Amino acid sequence: MNSDTAVVSQRYVRLAGCCYLLIIGLGLFSETLVRGSLIAAGDAATTASQIGASAQLWRSGIVADLCMQLLDIPIIVLFYLLFKRVNAALNLTATGFNLIQTAVLVANKLTLVVPLLLAGSGVYLTAFSAEQLDALAYVAIQLHGYGFAIGLLFFALACVIRGYLIIKSQLFPKILGLMLGLAGVCYLINTLALLLAPDFAATLFPWIMLPVLVGELSLSLWMIVKGTNVKRLAQ
Repeated sequence: MNSDTAVVSQRYVRLAGCCYLLIIGLGLFSETLVRGSLIAAGDAATTASQIGASAQLWRSGIVADLCMQLLDIPIIVLFYLLFKRVNAALNLTATGFNLIQTAVLVANKLTLVVPLLLAGSGVYLTAFSAEQLDALAYVAIQLHGYGFAIGLLFFALACVIRGYLIIKSQLFPKILGLMLGLAGVCYLINTLALLLAPDFAATLFPWIMLPVLVGELSLSLWMIVKGTNVKRLAQ
């Protein structure tokens, strides 16, 4: 690998790191500032009222989520290119899991459009009472939570595999591989708990997400500031 190719490679890694950091920021915005402020746990009427009063904020959360999935693509491509010579089978498997996750999360955004439709003024909505409309909107929001968790099940496996590939390749510090693998395990535990033991999942969240935030944030910042090990990549 010549010096010019090395510079280009570092630029791609840093670009992917910026995409990764944006995904984290957009995720925090949509989950905390949007859904966290508008959804009243267990209260369908209040939730529907707050979404109706802040429809533009709710829509911005949907757009932020879709931007996250768009930014996923360059990261998936970069990781595929970086690790394809480390272990082709595992690398392709992680890429497949990541693509499935992205597709599931994109489709899952439709559930967040439902509350907006139910808050509209269409004549067809007169078939339902106000209480029924509120309940249907709240069910759609709950369904989004499950769809999100199911998508992250596939991302969890991608993180575990990529954590191993980072350690094996030495393109990044091994500690980052360990942290990414731990993030994947936390994603997996959170999803399985939500599907199998919802009450237990409620006690885990949001603490189970702390290793996720630390692991993914550390990797994204390292990619931006340090890039990858160019000498190792050349080998």
